[in-house]
Amino acid sequence: MTRGRHSLAPRASKPRRLALLAAPLVTCGIVGAGVVATGASAPLAAGEPDFASAALGDVSAAVARESSVSRSAVRAPLVAKSAAGPVVVAVPKVKRKLWTTNDLDLRLTPTKDAKVDGEYDTLKQIGVTGVRRDGFAQVVVAGKVRWVTAEFLAEKKPTDPAHLPLGDTPCAGTSGVENGITANAVRVYRAVCNNFPQIQHYGGYDNHGEHSSGRAIDIMTSDVALGTAIAEFLKANAGALHLYDVIWRQHIFTQERGGEGWRSMGDRGSATANHMDHVHVSVY
Repeated sequence: MTRGRHSLAPRASKPRRLALLAAPLVTCGIVGAGVVATGASAPLAAGEPDFASAALGDVSAAVARESSVSRSAVRAPLVAKSAAGPVVVAVPKVKRKLWTTNDLDLRLTPTKDAKVDGEYDTLKQIGVTGVRRDGFAQVVVAGKVRWVTAEFLAEKKPTDPAHLPLGDTPCAGTSGVENGITANAVRVYRAVCNNFPQIQHYGGYDNHGEHSSGRAIDIMTSDVALGTAIAEFLKANAGALHLYDVIWRQHIFTQERGGEGWRSMGDRGSATANHMDHVHVSVY
C-alpha cells in the first residue's frame, strides 16, 4: 500500500539510537584525557616561559565566566595556553592577611620592571599566599594574582599617622638642626621629633639643592617600618605642615599632585640618592 502524506516516517532502529547517545560520552572522555595529559607537572624546557605562574595573573576573566555557570553544572578547569598545549591553573589559596605599611603597586610578575596593574592603599589588609620571590610577595586581590613589595607588609596594623599630634616643642639632642632653616621647616622637624624620638640624626641647612634655601630637612633612618611611618605621617599632614614634597625609598609625594599618592622615581645610582637611608621633606 502506498503511504499517504500524513503517514509516520520509519523509526530509527535501537542500535542507531544507542550510538547517538554514546557519542558525547566518548567525546568527553577524550577531552578529559587530553587535559590530564597536558598537565603542568612536567619540567620546563630550557628557555621555556613559566606559563603556570604567568597565567595566574590573567585568569580573572575565566573566573568571571565560570561564576556565571549554574552551581549544578559541571565546571571546566581554568586553562592557560602555552607552546606545549593547555596548562591547568588555579588561583592559589590565601593563607593569611597582612597589613600594608605603604601604598603598594600591584605587579603582574615579581620584578622591578613588571607591568603595574593598579595600586593597593596603605593601612589595609591584603591576602597573601605565602610565596615570596626576589623581595616580592604573592597576593590575591579580587580573584587576581599579583605581586607586591614584601617589605611593606606587616603582621600588626601600623599606627594611623593621621591621628598623631603635631607637637611643636624643641627636642633635646637634635635641636641644632633648626639653625638656618625656615619657620615651616622647623615646625616639620618638631612634629617629627616629638612623635618619633627614635630618630637621632637629621640633616638641615647646607649648600646643595633644596637644603641651601633652608626649606628642607633629612630624617636619617634605614629602618623601613620606621621610615615608612614617618613618611606617611608627613603625607597625612601635608596641608597642615605646608609641605612641598616627601621622598622615601625611591618614591615621591607632592602636595601639588596629592591625588596621585606616592609616585615611583627612577634609579639615581646609590642608596642615599634613592633615599633608602633617609626621608627627605621640603616645605613651601
